[in-house]
Amino acid sequence: MPNCVKGVMSGTYRTIFARPLALAAVPIAMLGSASAGSAAVELPSDPMRFFEGRTESTSTVKLFMHRPFSSRSMGQGEIANGVLNLVQRVEEDGKTPFDRRWKMRQVGPGHFTGSMNEAVGPVTVEEVGDQYRFRFKLKGSLSVEQWLTPLPGGKVARSKTTIRKLGMTVGRSDGTVRKL
Repeated sequence: MPNCVKGVMSGTYRTIFARPLALAAVPIAMLGSASAGSAAVELPSDPMRFFEGRTESTSTVKLFMHRPFSSRSMGQGEIANGVLNLVQRVEEDGKTPFDRRWKMRQVGPGHFTGSMNEAVGPVTVEEVGDQYRFRFKLKGSLSVEQWLTPLPGGKVARSKTTIRKLGMTVGRSDGTVRKL
């Protein structure tokens, strides 16, 4: 990765960096259907519905000074009183599976906020053109920015995640989120 400082990373730091990057499966994103090319995108009036029911997220996580590894999550989402409650069962190469819990709600046109059990403080999501940008912080001075881009048909989205520590990129993840 360009612009990264190289150094040894202990197993503890690998755990700290790996879980947030597995958020490429992050389903806070409120997805809609996108058209190909630069044509206008028609997003649904309630994009949280993408995560209602079952979803599957898969990604390849690339951490600084480590071999890339796979991450997969199966999500089950429910919307009650305008709040998306999502539980993901996360499986990463060589790790014990764990649950990630989200609560998200719309606070204005194209703006969402909520919480996730691994985040420190709020999770924010904003619609930017035909994409959704997620931002949140994690323990250890880590910042996560994820972009979800709906693909044609509205059942799949591309995910690109960057994790930074003190402003320096320490990992990336590329993947997809699919409605089942």
